Amino acid sequence: MLSAIIGVSTIIVFSVLSEAQLEPKVFVTHSGQVIRTSGDVLDPLYTASTVEFDPEKYLRDFNYGRIYESKNGQTIREFTIIAEDDKIQEISPGVFYNVWTFNGTVPGPTIRATEGDLVRIHFINNGSKFHTMHFHGIHPAEMDGVFETVGPDGGQFTYEFEAGPVGVHPYHCHVMPLEEHISHGLYGVYIVDPKEGRPPADEMVMVLNGFDTDFDTENNFYAANSIPFYYQHHPIQIKTNELIRIYVVNMVEFDPINNLHLHGNLYNYYPTGTSTVPSTYTDMITLSQTERGIMEFKYDYPGKYLFHAHKVEFSEKGWVGIFLVNDNLDQKSQTGIDYGN
Repeated sequence: MLSAIIGVSTIIVFSVLSEAQLEPKVFVTHSGQVIRTSGDVLDPLYTASTVEFDPEKYLRDFNYGRIYESKNGQTIREFTIIAEDDKIQEISPGVFYNVWTFNGTVPGPTIRATEGDLVRIHFINNGSKFHTMHFHGIHPAEMDGVFETVGPDGGQFTYEFEAGPVGVHPYHCHVMPLEEHISHGLYGVYIVDPKEGRPPADEMVMVLNGFDTDFDTENNFYAANSIPFYYQHHPIQIKTNELIRIYVVNMVEFDPINNLHLHGNLYNYYPTGTSTVPSTYTDMITLSQTERGIMEFKYDYPGKYLFHAHKVEFSEKGWVGIFLVNDNLDQKSQTGIDYGN
């Protein structure tokens, strides 16, 4: 009798498991594609019904502001930045996190100006906490976003300063406890271009960041531009022999260092981007918190090339991507091997 009961129980459990395994699952990718499957989904990209943040769009999206000239001929760039701290975002399949945002995203918009421009930022704090905007760079003390905290529920402040120096700089909230405001996502990138410009290139922004979802001051997920594994699932399309320029900023909190390794190639690296002469020609840089720079490189051969943190823990928790280098189908390497799309 006991063996019969056990046998029936086993059948019931197996039946329940089989039905559960066959239950259709629905996944929505960041491009909006709906995927339905009854099988296992390994490392799914997204499970929410709506797309909240698009790392592909963010990668090449630069905000130049509303542009006009002053009476003395100086270019003025005006921006409106709104801080909020009540947004819930699915940052990884089934993992929801309270992100604090500038203009609704983590990272916030990439603000871009030319050296000598007057930058005017109308900051509105629609959050429930005090927030500010602190820009790395050169500006008057009263524009530093440290002591002039902006109150919640609609508080406002206007930051105004001359753009400089040339380079790539972070901006972030500077209200204490600072690690709380940064780890929740209140940061972005501020690029100052030289007056003479830079050589034409396919330009991108990569903010290296992480999320501590269980609040133990250790990150559970890492990424370039917020969504773990995104650029692995959606390789970044580039072309052979085209100059690639990446503005990279490390905003990972709680970890003392981060790094970026490029496969199958080396790049010229300009720390902070303040010099037009590269400091090194390498395939990996190591960055402390808020450290940043400009990478420039070209690929000679088509194919798939990884880029990732060489800190293996970070790459296995999401900080990894692929460049898909495209070229003509008839291109051949010096070894006679056929290469193509």
